[in-house]
Amino acid sequence: MKNIVRKTLLYKSEVEYADFCLNHVEGCSHGCKYPCYAYMMKKRCGIVKTYEEWCKPKIVSNALELLDKEISRYKDKIKYVHLCFSTDPFMYRQNEVCDLSLRIIDKLNANGIRCTVLTKGLFPRELASRNGASLNNEYGITLVSLDEKFKQQFEPNSAGFQDRIKSLRYLHDKGFKTWVSMEPYPTPNLIQQDLIKILEAVSFVDKIIFGRLNYSVKSSEFKYTKEFYNSLAVSVIKFCKKNKISYHIKQGTQSINTKIPSE
Repeated sequence: MKNIVRKTLLYKSEVEYADFCLNHVEGCSHGCKYPCYAYMMKKRCGIVKTYEEWCKPKIVSNALELLDKEISRYKDKIKYVHLCFSTDPFMYRQNEVCDLSLRIIDKLNANGIRCTVLTKGLFPRELASRNGASLNNEYGITLVSLDEKFKQQFEPNSAGFQDRIKSLRYLHDKGFKTWVSMEPYPTPNLIQQDLIKILEAVSFVDKIIFGRLNYSVKSSEFKYTKEFYNSLAVSVIKFCKKNKISYHIKQGTQSINTKIPSE
């Protein structure tokens, strides 16, 4: 895997549910085609030129050295660090990426900083026992379907949906906080599916984040987008309240804020 060098690593996120973040890899081999917002932005900025280039990730070779410098600089401001928004920390079948992610999590935990982690890959089981492990970390998977044919079309090189759930369940059973990002959730003209079945498959988690699909030409052709996402947001909220799961509906997903009474 090729390497790059950066001048900075940690940054304050503008994402509504995040704090500080880092991206220790440039690109992502999963090759998501929703389209991928991170790829779109990197291409617009001229950092990558093609989809093929994006799918050949490059490791930030000085990531650990930067982290040593920046932890002391930002430590008093950091609530937690999120891995990652423009790449995947446990990229499927990319051992070099996974190894660096483990070392970064260890270093942050050793400095009293908890992590939130999101992947379309698989969590290594050693996360539950390695030095620096913290029960305050939160581990999450992206899951917008249970249909493997859909995965092959839109997330061609990511881990299988059921395998993701199993790796997350393992960490849950070991006492770690777990969560699911159901974003970008597809419209019915992309796939017909039952949201409740997906929710039931991850009903063991501590938190669910739900968000609509943006930037897709085909999805935008769906006639009842507002009504669709309003209805699904209500279903997510009801399900989470019933099962005592924390939830967050992403901004722009719900055009009508509906108050759901506690059951």
